[in-house]
Amino acid sequence: MTDAFKRRIEYMRISITDRCNLRCIYCMPKNIPYVFKQNIMSYEEILSICSIMSELGVKAVRVTGGEPLNRRGCVGFLRQLKAVSGIERVSLTTNATLLEPHIEELAKLGLFSINISLNSLDDEIYHRITGQNMFESVWSNIEKALEFGLNIKINCVLVEGFNESEILPLTRLALRYPISVRFIELMPTEVNASLKGVFIENVLDVISAEFNLKSDITPYQPYGHGPAKYFKSDGMKGNIGFISALSDNFCESCNRVRLSSEGYLKLCLHRSQGLNLRKMLRSGASDEEIKKAIEESIALKPKSHRLKTHTEVKNMSQIGG
Repeated sequence: MTDAFKRRIEYMRISITDRCNLRCIYCMPKNIPYVFKQNIMSYEEILSICSIMSELGVKAVRVTGGEPLNRRGCVGFLRQLKAVSGIERVSLTTNATLLEPHIEELAKLGLFSINISLNSLDDEIYHRITGQNMFESVWSNIEKALEFGLNIKINCVLVEGFNESEILPLTRLALRYPISVRFIELMPTEVNASLKGVFIENVLDVISAEFNLKSDITPYQPYGHGPAKYFKSDGMKGNIGFISALSDNFCESCNRVRLSSEGYLKLCLHRSQGLNLRKMLRSGASDEEIKKAIEESIALKPKSHRLKTHTEVKNMSQIGG
């Protein structure tokens, strides 16, 4: 399945809930209203869409939230998702606060990766960003997940005035552990409009002053898909990744779409165009009708986002970032 710009669409992010037990300042601060439960896609509906998407060429899916482990039955859903014909990679994004009781089962499932949102290794900074004092629990869960051999990626969104001091402490994790530490530019939404992010170029300057980062002529890409550019320094057990949606956007190679918790197929994270798949399913549309509608929608996928001039997203919790 390709769009009008000959980009092959092979990757879908799926938000299974808009609920989260943290209140991160850049994603879901206080007083964000929840979606009515009857408007949230059922697991059966999501699996039906995934089956259709796999027939159209989607090979990799990532389950997100909100906090996906906040939704009852999430791990069982992941197991069913891995059984969908044509889906080769299933991954999970989580804040890791609820991870501990599921680690062994997730390891048995053979997930491709688990992305963990962690913006600080400092208790106070973590509390200030997330609204919760849960860092020790999160770190304990990360260590246990590593013991079980799970492929861990740490995602850090840098916010000016909050966690710039965490760049080097987080980078040093890649020295000691076989993990990817990824720094992500703040993506503007209506709920974080008062915040200012940190450009990846500035992050790289800080890290390069401490480490001898190097890359090949072509970007080092250990995972085969996704927008991150990776670097590795001698002696690192893991690697460092950068996702620069603003300063060096990756739209020309975009291979993804997103399915929101309400069943809306978003063609671009920061554009409103898309397709209401929940409505089609619940109105009795056939698989062939849905498949045709998806293909027609993909043809309208925009060439690029408009992050520097427009803010079209209220918050990330419903669409999974």
